[in-house]
Amino acid sequence: MVDVGRAAERGRELSSRISEEGAGWACAQIGTFKELRPNAETFTWLSPRTVWRSRNEVLAGLFGDPSGQVRARWVAAQRERGVDSAFRIPMDVGPEFSFLVLGDTGEGDASQYAVVPGMLKLGADTDFAVIASDVIYPTGSGNEYDDKFFRPYQDYRAPIYAVPGNHDWYDGLGGFMRVFCDAPALKAEREGFRLSPAGLRGLLWRRPEKIDEAGLAGARERRALPEQQAVQPAPYWAMETPGLLIVGVDTGIRGTIDREQAGWLREVSRDPRPKVLITGKPIYTRNEYKPSALEDGGTIDDIVTDPAHNYVAAIGGDVHNYQRFPITAGGRTIQYIVAGGSGAFMHATHTTPRVTVGGIDEGDYRCYPLRGDSLSFYSKLYSERLRMRWLYLTPAESAALMSRRIGVTPVRDGPPVRVTRRMRWAARILGGWPMPFRLPVGRIFHRYLSELSDWDTPPFFKSFLHISVTPQALRIRCFAATGCLPQEIEPPLEDEVEISLL
Repeated sequence: MVDVGRAAERGRELSSRISEEGAGWACAQIGTFKELRPNAETFTWLSPRTVWRSRNEVLAGLFGDPSGQVRARWVAAQRERGVDSAFRIPMDVGPEFSFLVLGDTGEGDASQYAVVPGMLKLGADTDFAVIASDVIYPTGSGNEYDDKFFRPYQDYRAPIYAVPGNHDWYDGLGGFMRVFCDAPALKAEREGFRLSPAGLRGLLWRRPEKIDEAGLAGARERRALPEQQAVQPAPYWAMETPGLLIVGVDTGIRGTIDREQAGWLREVSRDPRPKVLITGKPIYTRNEYKPSALEDGGTIDDIVTDPAHNYVAAIGGDVHNYQRFPITAGGRTIQYIVAGGSGAFMHATHTTPRVTVGGIDEGDYRCYPLRGDSLSFYSKLYSERLRMRWLYLTPAESAALMSRRIGVTPVRDGPPVRVTRRMRWAARILGGWPMPFRLPVGRIFHRYLSELSDWDTPPFFKSFLHISVTPQALRIRCFAATGCLPQEIEPPLEDEVEISLL
């Protein structure tokens, strides 16, 4: 049995908020995760082939996102197969239970496998896990699930459910539906070319791969134990537990919720139980408010903030780090969480300005990695790749720079650091300070090209959520995975919040 409370107490003392060592900067020994990897191949976004295979994101932005129409076909096919039309998943748990949330997992390389040891240790007694967004990179292919899903989580002895992300949709959701819903492929639709945005999109659109059924059957053997089995009814669903409803929604490629799913979400949300939303796109991220639009009007957040619906938290993937925004709405506080840090490359946090979105104060905002650690790592990355040693900023220098920019006291204690002209210029170029020109770490880069900053050596600044539920409260803990052995043995606790359910 694992005492997560005691592990959290120890992890709080070992976190990046306490020391540079807790962030993984003094990484003298790589963790045991390297022994779990099937090979030494490194997933890279620097490959033109990988970028070309992922072209559907750009095409959906230019010519329209077809996710809604395809999702409707999947949903209709599932109903024809006789699944519960309300897409509810009855969970065999008691009034007290716990589960894990992993976000944006499936690169299949070191940054994904580095999360596994801590997840297995602290998740040993959890009842299930949920993957929030992008189970498989780069295109959600059903032929890539072995090393990117079944192998890394083969020793997790509980069911795993998921909501798809944009990359899972690049394969028309075929791999996701086969693995998580046990659904056969949709019949191909053939259309003649039309001189229209949809016609141009169809001309260039990447088609789903045919799944190697024998290979997939072999991969499934890695998670063949009875207690590991899970079949969900659709890409969106509602998990029923005695005192909590966990609602998963599918945001497709661009984040819009189709009319049928929106109607389902409104109906499910009328259930009087407290609710947690798990979504492929976060509602708050950086200093921005990005509620997914509903095709028939309004947004997901209109549903979440309605006091009658009793949502207490909304957890989204897609952005590859951890952030928490305690937003007051209708006289109550809802915890909005970004939890996309469980496997893919890390999105920078140092480009986030002083947080004021949703009426909260910077002091209430939490993120991992800390902005200073994010700036220091990007400086290390670019100083090595560009062979510009002057660009490197130590963690202490970066913390001082970000503290001055945001206007807060540095999180970690330490001797004062004198900010020099060289440091300021480096920070400007790396996006830690406003500047017309900077290396690609900013908003536009993160939207389209941030994968080019992927790396495969610690510290990784990965994370996962451990959520424990009682009739009285829900506790969300964010644990870190740096890829270094000390943090693998005792995962640092980077954030914790308790939410009343009464």
